[in-house]
This record gives sequence, C-alpha cells and structure tokens, in this order.
Amino acid sequence: MTEPRTLLDTAPMRPAQIVAIAVTVGLNAIDGFDVLSISFASPLIARDWGVDRASLGAILSMELIGMALGSLMLGGVADRHGRRPTIIGCLAVMAAGMAGAATAGSIGALAGWRLLTGLGIGGMLAAINAMAAELSNDRWRALSLSLMVIGYPLGAIIGGLAAIKLLGSGDWRPVFVFGAAITLLFVPLVWWTLPESPAFLAMRQPSGALHRLNHSLARLGHGAVSALPELVATAPRATLSDLLAPQLRRTTLLITAAYFAHIVTFYFILKWIPKIVVDMGFAATAAGGVLVWANVGGAAGGAVFGLCAQRLGLKRLTIAVLAGSASMVMVFGSGQSDLARLALVAAAAGFFTNAGVAGLYSLFAQAFPTSLRATGTGFAIGVGRGGAALAPWLAGLLFQAGLDLQPVAIIMATGSIVGVSALLLLRLRVSAL
Repeated sequence: MTEPRTLLDTAPMRPAQIVAIAVTVGLNAIDGFDVLSISFASPLIARDWGVDRASLGAILSMELIGMALGSLMLGGVADRHGRRPTIIGCLAVMAAGMAGAATAGSIGALAGWRLLTGLGIGGMLAAINAMAAELSNDRWRALSLSLMVIGYPLGAIIGGLAAIKLLGSGDWRPVFVFGAAITLLFVPLVWWTLPESPAFLAMRQPSGALHRLNHSLARLGHGAVSALPELVATAPRATLSDLLAPQLRRTTLLITAAYFAHIVTFYFILKWIPKIVVDMGFAATAAGGVLVWANVGGAAGGAVFGLCAQRLGLKRLTIAVLAGSASMVMVFGSGQSDLARLALVAAAAGFFTNAGVAGLYSLFAQAFPTSLRATGTGFAIGVGRGGAALAPWLAGLLFQAGLDLQPVAIIMATGSIVGVSALLLLRLRVSAL
C-alpha cells in the first residue's frame, strides 16, 4: 500500500492541487489587504480624529497583536481539528472584524475591531502555510510556499488600487466595507475548492478518516488507498512543549527569533509608508500609490525567491535577501527628491523584505514535522507577530521623540540583520514531511 503522504510527495502535481495552491494564494491576499487596510486609511483617520504619531502607531499595531494571539491559539486548532475548518472559521472572524471597523466611532472601538480581525488572520496564516506545504509534492513545495507568500502583497496591490479609489471620496470607512465583502466571498470558494489535507487525515485519523482521506485524494486527482497507515500510539499531540523538546528546541527558538526580528523591519515599511509620504507633503491617494509599489516589489520578491529556491540553498538564499532587506530599508530612510524615486525605492525595499518572509515560511515547512507543522508555524508566526506589533508602535515613539526618517529607518532595519545572525546559527535536522 502506498502511504498517502508518500503518494502526494512523489506523484506529479494534478490540476486540482494547482487550484488548491492558488486558493491559498488568494487567502493570503485577503490577509494582505485586511492587514494593510488600516495603513491605507491611516492618514484620513489621523485627520478626522486628530491622532498624533504615537497614538497612530498604537492603532496600527492592534491587528498585529491579534495576529500574534491568533497564531499562537489557532495554529494548534488546525493541527487538532483540521486545516479546512480552521480556515473557514478564521474567514468568518476576519469578515466580522472588518465590518465592525467600518462602524467604529472611536479610537477604542476601532482598536477592538482591528484586534478581532487580527485573531482571524493569525489563525489563517498558520493553517494555509501547513495546507500549501501538504498539498504540494516534493519538487514544487518550495515554489508553492513562495507563491502562497506573495499572495500577501498581491492582496495589498489589488486591494490598494481599490482603496485609492475609495479614499478619493474623503472617507476611510468604505475601505473596511470592501474588505469585509471580499473576505466573505472566500468562504464558499474554500468550501468548494480546498479539501482537507490528506497528510493531516492520515496522521490524526479522526472518525471516518479513510473515507475522508479517499474523498480528499479523489478531489485532488489521485487514486484511493485501501487502508490507513499505522497510527503510532505515541504520536505527538501538537503541544508547545513538543516544540521545545531537546530535538527541536534550538530550531524552534532560532527560526522564531529570525522571524520576529525580520518582521519588525517588514512591518515598519508596510505600516508607515502612507503616513511618511503624506508628511512629505503628498496627498493620501499618492501615499497609497507608494504603498502599492512597495507591494509590487514584494510580490516580485516572493516570486523570484520561489524560482531561485529550486536551484539554490534555501537557508543561504534567505540569509542573502535578509541582508538586502536591511540595506534597502536604510536607503528608503535617506529620502528621495520626488514621488517616482520614492516609489522605486519602496518597491526595492518591498522586494527584499517580502522575499525574506517567503524564505522564512519555506524554512518553517522544513523545520517542523507534519504532526507539529501548524503548531510550530503558529508558534513562530505568533511570537513573530509580537515583532509585527512592535514595529509601528516603536517607529511611532521614535518619530514622536523627534527623530528624523533616516535614523528611524536605520534602527528599524536592524531587525533583518538580527534575522541573518539567527539563521547563521540554525541547523535544520527535521525532514520536510
């Protein structure tokens, strides 16, 4: 009997698998727009409510705090109850948070709704990363994960272009209404196109596992199996203590530290570009355009990384792009004489920062075994989102203290440098699946 995970690892990718990977790209695109919707809207929110830079930084951090909590709490849910139901539940939570933000009448209410949105996004990230890894074969896994990652900037690009049109009315609330509607549209799409992971069903073997496993395999274009693989009585229960067991502790801590540090740099660029550009004297719609270009660069960075990862060492390539990330964020901090140059530098910074995220997501899939993949990814993302939440808040405090853009950018770029240091110490010992 062919073990289902071995079957998917070795067989060519079927059209249904490609469609499923495309859906994970779309789901990450929803995450990208939902996270950055507050960035597009922030100049008008600051204008309407008279918010200073320090307070605005705190607001920009709220869904990132929610993402940290969601990744930590819901990554384990995906390992216990399945990737698919976790994804659908997270979509419902995200839509509720976006719709609530559109009705917010105060900073406190807006912060609460953004926190709820972040909870759903955090759980989604852990689940779709595991799903993309497990629905791919060995040959195309790194590319599939990189494509999934570039969904994030693609969502910001497409949603950002819509946001620029919506902000033209002078009101920021339609941006959140748009985000809620698009998020809800993905619920039936996931239901019809994204089967449960065969690797999860083979490992957990819930009630009716064989029937459900063969149903998933059939939907993915593969033949049925006659029996389930042997269920090991001592199989891991996907707990945090397993991630910190002696054989995984070093890997867990180093890869989490690398992600935490780099994400500080990543979210400084994504969260503060619109306000920085507006403060340079440009209109809010022009500021949104610069952020769109940063995400165009991010999408290109993720795609190029995925293609190069097929030929170059994954860890080595990730270290290289993290070094490029630090360099380009410092260049962004030097300022530019016109909007076109500013957009170009923002695109270059987006290229390297998002390529670094793509590399780290691919390293997650290598570092953690199937039984702990969503839990390990959720832990790394959850702790890392602490860095995401820290980034806009810390930058806001630095600006409020009177520092100019250049020193703030240098300080925030050191996150990627710390990420390089952590990966230099990382030794991968766990197989991909």
